[in-house]
Amino acid sequence: MSSYTDYADLEVGLYRCYDNSYAVEMRFSQPDSDADIRLLRSGPLIRFDFAALQENILNSERYGQLLSESFFADPEVLSAFDKACGNAQALNIPLRMRLFIWTGASELHLLRWESLRDPRDKTPLLTGEKVLFSRYLSSLDCRPVRLLAAADLNASVVIANPANLSDYSLACIDVKAESERAEAGLVRIRLSVLGKEKKATLNNMTAGLREGCDILYIVCHGALVKGEPQLFLEDDSGRVARTPGSELIARLNELQKIPRLVVLASCQSAGTGTGNGDAALAALGPRLSEAGIPAVLAMQGNVTMETVAKFMPVFFEELHRDGQIDRAMAVARGAVRDRPDWWMPVLFMRLKSGRLWYTPGFAGDQQGMEKWPALINNIRQSRCTPILGPGLSESLLGSRREIARRWAESYHFPMAPHHKEDLPQVAQYLAVNQEYFFPRDKFQEYLRQELLRHYGKALPDELDKAPLEELMKAVGNLRRESDPDDPHRILAELPLPIYITSDYGNLLDTALTAAGKSPRTDMCRWNTEIEGIPSVYDDEPDYQPDNKNPLVYHLFGRIREPESLVLTEDDYFDYLIGVTGNKELIPGVVRRKLVDTALLFIGFRLDDWDFRVLFRSIMSREGGRRRKKYAHVGVQVDPEQGSILNPERARQYLEKYFEEASVSIFWGSAEDFIRELKKRWEKQ
Repeated sequence: MSSYTDYADLEVGLYRCYDNSYAVEMRFSQPDSDADIRLLRSGPLIRFDFAALQENILNSERYGQLLSESFFADPEVLSAFDKACGNAQALNIPLRMRLFIWTGASELHLLRWESLRDPRDKTPLLTGEKVLFSRYLSSLDCRPVRLLAAADLNASVVIANPANLSDYSLACIDVKAESERAEAGLVRIRLSVLGKEKKATLNNMTAGLREGCDILYIVCHGALVKGEPQLFLEDDSGRVARTPGSELIARLNELQKIPRLVVLASCQSAGTGTGNGDAALAALGPRLSEAGIPAVLAMQGNVTMETVAKFMPVFFEELHRDGQIDRAMAVARGAVRDRPDWWMPVLFMRLKSGRLWYTPGFAGDQQGMEKWPALINNIRQSRCTPILGPGLSESLLGSRREIARRWAESYHFPMAPHHKEDLPQVAQYLAVNQEYFFPRDKFQEYLRQELLRHYGKALPDELDKAPLEELMKAVGNLRRESDPDDPHRILAELPLPIYITSDYGNLLDTALTAAGKSPRTDMCRWNTEIEGIPSVYDDEPDYQPDNKNPLVYHLFGRIREPESLVLTEDDYFDYLIGVTGNKELIPGVVRRKLVDTALLFIGFRLDDWDFRVLFRSIMSREGGRRRKKYAHVGVQVDPEQGSILNPERARQYLEKYFEEASVSIFWGSAEDFIRELKKRWEKQ
């Protein structure tokens, strides 16, 4: 996998004005600067000769030249573009160009922007790696786009070759050849192919997507019929099932997790290239983008199967190199430049970084080895204290962001859309708008529903109404039995005397018991309502945690004690005030571990409430000099498009932020880290 490459960004906006003219706005930014440079402020006006473009629609070279002459006709536009290209060339990095067409100028979506030619030497502008191009379409879907490690990606390939295509004067699709091309291009990515053994029906496709799909590749015939996109899929008997695009979009919207990239090797999936602008936006590709799919590769016009056969292997091969979708698109477009329909593949993308995945590892550590020896040694010497976050159990209990989003929709959360996934904010709203116990009760209801939904069929019937912790224990046992890489199982097998957790459940406690240990459990009594709850030290005053009798200490409460949960914004503030003002709230044995061992933060997003409050409460304690003697590690969960635009720069920022506390950032998910930890620990 190649290393991460920086890019310069050029955003081009087009706005409809009077007299059939369009205003141009250009914003430019460099990779090492947060400054947003306005190269143009809606000043220059340009015009397009639509009649001349239509006359040359069969001559892609002449069409591209006419389009370029119109776009770069104004000296200010040409100068601004040259400045952006010059800056990128000076830094020896590619220029990422995103085209945004504002509402009211939909006719511009019909133009074949991919055929643009360089205004200086008249060569194709977008067939190489110097200028990467995509069309940007906004979406009302406010779900953030979470990046995954390449090893965690799943791909679904759907190849529809109905038996009666000849009834529609359509050529047969070679399922075997298409399948082989997909498998060769998507090497090292978990892949399922629909159309070989099972029929390529919409229901079968949806069932596969429900199991998890990051890349959806559809190979079939398609058309725009009276403004409605249609895919020629199969019915249960293997004959043509003309499937409206709206039905596919509806099925995708029902999924809890939508694909990151949809590739449509289907004619007219990006429009016909003729008609009006509204018809262009009615095509399946733009509609998928507007529905929330982060990146859509579609075809503008009746693309030939020969062009698809040549384009797709190059696209997937280049995508495999570094996960940069628009770069892979540019290289693949260059590979078919000798084809008459080379301009037809179109990329709609709302990923500002252009990345589909990230590469796990320590920031700035190219070999991935720098911090591992110290960490493994500290674990061996029992000088490591894991501090576990909610991300460690998300695969079992669901995401807290998903809980917040569901609550926000169900209870009409009135704040900004980007706050709808912030559980403390949404829970605070429910506590004020309803009552104090309402979000606490709903949280427990949600966990029970999720556990039963995913594992109910494998559990005894009597567990349906069992206490939540008993249900968690049973599910945890099932998970450890079926998954040798279960995070709690691996952590429980390490020789560690104390585990600190911000999670509310008992998954770690049960994993330690299953590992043959005798854990004790305690929690921080951060508010007056829970001060009277018995402590482990009430029954065992002389208890000293060790590797065989470890302590699991819950910082933010336990699920069995609703008033102990740190859930709302007020709870987090009260917790921070309490533990900062009264050092004795946390037992001395735990306080010493926070100062005099290497801390291992797993299962947090380092910019979330859980981690920030916890980190500040730890850093406010005495003993900073001793703490600096150890190599601490923070595992960043779920790099996220939108809140984190550039993973490499985010690594540098987080490293600098935590530099004083000597916390090294492992960029990746808890699962990434745990798998690597297990491998290295077993080697020792």
